[in-house]
Amino acid sequence: MVARSAPPTHDEVMRILGEVMDPEVPVISVVELGIVREVVVDGARVTVTVTPTYSGCPALQVIEDDIRSALVAHGIDEVKIEMVYAPAWTTDWIGPEAREKLREFGIAPPGPAEAGGLITLTRRRAAPKCPRCGSANTELKSEFGSTACKALHVCRGCGEPFDEFKAI
Repeated sequence: MVARSAPPTHDEVMRILGEVMDPEVPVISVVELGIVREVVVDGARVTVTVTPTYSGCPALQVIEDDIRSALVAHGIDEVKIEMVYAPAWTTDWIGPEAREKLREFGIAPPGPAEAGGLITLTRRRAAPKCPRCGSANTELKSEFGSTACKALHVCRGCGEPFDEFKAI
């Protein structure tokens, strides 16, 4: 833990949060994922507003604990984390650099979210490119991959299975 001589700045808090990795996709931070919606610094008190990817995401408590721990480790003891569900999170909040990190990690990045943000289990979408070989000749095996926010595919080009981060 770091002893502080001055209150944190907004930029410092954002830098710290940029080092808090998503527990289910550890190559992108909670900032890169787009779930950190707002940071308010009021003297020594920091309020972080988070919009979860899914309201039932099993990693919500881990994310909250990781954010709090990272800030406390930098001497920020007064931390409030607010979960907000509106507007609903969308994969459109994932930036280009984070999408590339997903691809390099072996997860097909999401395409653009569907108009209106509605998702059904029978939706039709373009097949994602294989993050390993780049082939567009891929097949959906299951709408549910290693986590609820991913779908499982197999590449017909290289034969490798891979997750696709679902567009929401």
